Amino acid sequence: MVMKVKKRKARLRRETRESSVSVKLCLDGKGRAEISTGVGFFDHMLALLARHALYDLLVEAKGDRQVDDHHTVEDVGISLGQALRKALGEKKGIRRFGAAAVPMDAALAQVVVDISGRGLLVYNVPPLPEKVGSFDTSLVRAFLQGFTSHAEVTLHVNVPYGDDGHHVAEAIFKGVARALRQATEIDPREKGVPSTKGVL
Repeated sequence: MVMKVKKRKARLRRETRESSVSVKLCLDGKGRAEISTGVGFFDHMLALLARHALYDLLVEAKGDRQVDDHHTVEDVGISLGQALRKALGEKKGIRRFGAAAVPMDAALAQVVVDISGRGLLVYNVPPLPEKVGSFDTSLVRAFLQGFTSHAEVTLHVNVPYGDDGHHVAEAIFKGVARALRQATEIDPREKGVPSTKGVL
């Protein structure tokens, strides 16, 4: 008899005067994504994140894009961070740490994550062209800042080289996905919370 393992899931809705965001997240998924934010390049990056983390992810967002895309992108980061924290629950049995080095043509992203209970982003990325199509490349950092703060994870993103904005962003999102996949996986040898404090 095969024992059924309960999947780690979360769903939430965030409403502000600047945006409306709905997120459904399953950490034990197959990498399926349904993304609609109105920001095409960002939708592509979120789909990459889901695919390479093997998370099932649904994101629907509407924001004040007549101003710019900042509020939409940042609020999706906040919402996804909250969903991750909720889906992880007490964090029992997780590996906690994850690391990935991901190339995208001439760009390389090195990403390390700690499901630490402390939200901190270290972001060392070379200056990029201001836009990828209509997408402002500074919003990659804004998304990750919102995500790390509300997921309560420590995330280090280092890009030692790369000057194509599309390739750098893609390497970063794939690297974050791979590191998160590793950190949130269940370790069969870990029976409790992976911390000497007993809580994360």
